[in-house]
Amino acid sequence: MTHARGERAALCDLLDRLGPDAPTLCAGWTTYDLAAHLVLRERRPDAAGGIALKPLAGYTASVQDGLKARHPYPELVDMVRKPGGVYGLLPFLDEAVNTLEMFVHHEDVRRAQPAWEPRELPADLDRLIWKRVASGARLMLRKSPVGVVLHRLGGGVALGGPRQGARVEVTGTASELLMFCFGRQKHARVELTGEPDAVARLRETPLGL
Repeated sequence: MTHARGERAALCDLLDRLGPDAPTLCAGWTTYDLAAHLVLRERRPDAAGGIALKPLAGYTASVQDGLKARHPYPELVDMVRKPGGVYGLLPFLDEAVNTLEMFVHHEDVRRAQPAWEPRELPADLDRLIWKRVASGARLMLRKSPVGVVLHRLGGGVALGGPRQGARVEVTGTASELLMFCFGRQKHARVELTGEPDAVARLRETPLGL
């Protein structure tokens, strides 16, 4: 099983256990909303543009609400469990595109529940996450108001944000740095070092793709 499929299965198992009304780290979304988002992302390419483009967000939201209206929660979770669209036909593309997506959303559900703890990841998944973080740091941190130096525990450094001015050092495991760079700063177990104002601004800035 690929890491994308493993994270997808674990996420769906958790969604099944928690039910449709559990909180997530995605602002304003319950587990039902998240399941609908994931189905839309893979099975409604006509509406997926609004995930990243604000002018299209209204249409995307209406399609997502329509999915909830037409499909009971268990049905949506079952649809998430089976890769949809091109991802179901091309496993290599599913692995390339969805490993981080499924990992982050799995953590969005886990970390919104009480008493969560970080997982100990397989070494190859940890390396894969760090590779993606290091290569995508500039993009994920493009909105940062300060320069950022990512330090991976166990080795590895990546840079993002402005190249001039204040700089903040962010230290953690590959998975915690990923959550931080994906805009989950308040729920990432990392250590931030820098001027207090710079640290505060970085914590509050919406990061991610």
